[in-house]
Amino acid sequence: MRKLMLFAILGSFVISLSNCDLNKYTQFDMEFNSSVTVPQSTGLNLPFDLFTPDMTTNSSATFGVNDTDKELIQEITLTSMKLDITQPGDRDFDFLEEIHIYINADGLSEIEIASQTDVPADVDQLDLNVNANDLKEYIKKDKFQLRVEATTDELLSNDVNIDVKSVFFVDAEILGI
Repeated sequence: MRKLMLFAILGSFVISLSNCDLNKYTQFDMEFNSSVTVPQSTGLNLPFDLFTPDMTTNSSATFGVNDTDKELIQEITLTSMKLDITQPGDRDFDFLEEIHIYINADGLSEIEIASQTDVPADVDQLDLNVNANDLKEYIKKDKFQLRVEATTDELLSNDVNIDVKSVFFVDAEILGI
C-alpha cells in the first residue's frame, strides 16, 4: 500500500513538473507595429478618429514556428501598447488630453483594447493602460485594424506622426500533444 501511495505521489509530481515545462513552450509574444498621423489644426476638446493601415497578422506562420495551430490557441491578450512620436522630433504628448484604442477585424465587433486619460505632458513615449480582453479571434484573422479615438487640448501647427507598438501574449497548446 505504501509503495502504491508513493508511486501515485511521484507520478503526480512528474506530471505537474512536465506541465510546467510545457507551458514555457506554448506561450509566446507576437509584436505588431503601425503608425497614425494626427493632422495639424485638429479641433480642441472634440474626439476624432484615426485609423491604422490594415495589419497583416501572419498568424498561421507565427503559430507554426511556435509548434501550434490556430485551433490550439487558448487565449491571446494585449500585454503592452506604446506610442512614440516620430515627427516632429521635438514634439511631446502635451497636446493630447486622452486616447482610446480599439481593435476590429472582418466579421468581429470592435472592442477597446487600450487607453489613457489625463495624458502626462513632457513625454514623447506613452505606455497605455491595456484591457484584459481575450483577443484570439482578432489575431487569428489574416488582418486587423486599430482605430484611435483621441481628444486634444491644444491646436497643432504641424502633423504629428505616432508609432503604435503592440505586444500580444499567446497561450496555446503544442501541436500534436
